[in-house]
Parts: sequence; C-alpha cells; structure tokens
Amino acid sequence: MFCYIYRSSKQDEMYLYLREKDQFADVPVELAKRFGRADFVMELDLSTRQKLARIDIERLRQALKDVGYFLQMPPKVEGVIHDGD
Repeated sequence: MFCYIYRSSKQDEMYLYLREKDQFADVPVELAKRFGRADFVMELDLSTRQKLARIDIERLRQALKDVGYFLQMPPKVEGVIHDGD
C-alpha cells in the first residue's frame, strides 16, 4: 500500500496523507480550506514499514482504506518558556 504525503501551506508540521496521488476529492471542503495549498512531499510504501515516527501506522492504513485520507496535526508544544515574564 502506497500513500502520498502533502505539507500544508498554512500550518507548520501539518501533513495530509492520501491513498491516491493528487486525489483530493475525499478531503472535506472545510479541511481543505484550513490546510491551504497542498505541497507534495513524498510517496511512501506502507507495506515496507512497521512504524512511523509520529503517527500510528495501523491508524494511518485504516484511515486511508476507510476515508481515503489522514491528517497529521502538528505536535503540541508544552512547557513554553517566556522571556521577561
């Protein structure tokens, strides 16, 4: 199983994984607006991988199978230090 990964033009570290290259028909309109321009990053063969760094690979495979896409949100930043506070 292959997937195609796109980077959001509006949000750092937000990625959209698609079941088919350049096929955005399954992506809801509101999500597409929030995501902005989808810049192609890479093609990934999921059948050769056991895990991915920041997302559960089984959850990704299931989402691609069920709805045709998966949205990877940016990681949450905790413990931010503010200078001068």
